[in-house]
Amino acid sequence: MMKVRYAVLVLLAVSVITACKKNQLGGKSMVQGKVMHHSKLIANARVFIKFNAKEFPGSDTSKYDAKLSADASGSYSFSCYPGNYFVYGFGIDLGVPAPHHVVAGIPVKVRQNETVKADIPVTEGD
Repeated sequence: MMKVRYAVLVLLAVSVITACKKNQLGGKSMVQGKVMHHSKLIANARVFIKFNAKEFPGSDTSKYDAKLSADASGSYSFSCYPGNYFVYGFGIDLGVPAPHHVVAGIPVKVRQNETVKADIPVTEGD
């Protein structure tokens, strides 16, 4: 009888731990938006995602947890679990002086089963 109780407690603990996913991709919530320089959409911009972040983690993109590409109209989206994310966009705008880089990032808070609109207003970068 003691073994059965122990097994039930272990199973319950494992299910509670795995059911409380936060700050990762693949959940039922969504973040979607556009990468824009003023009103100009930035096609094929790179979007980097940092989990569990409320502030700018820096421009070193190797420190981000995931990345994706915006489409030809500058739109991006990703599904995720509730949590705090920092979304950083990098793109090319030939209308600005060389090297034509535009960059910026924004913090995003996501709740359960929520779709958050998070346009990234990029500016001229280094």
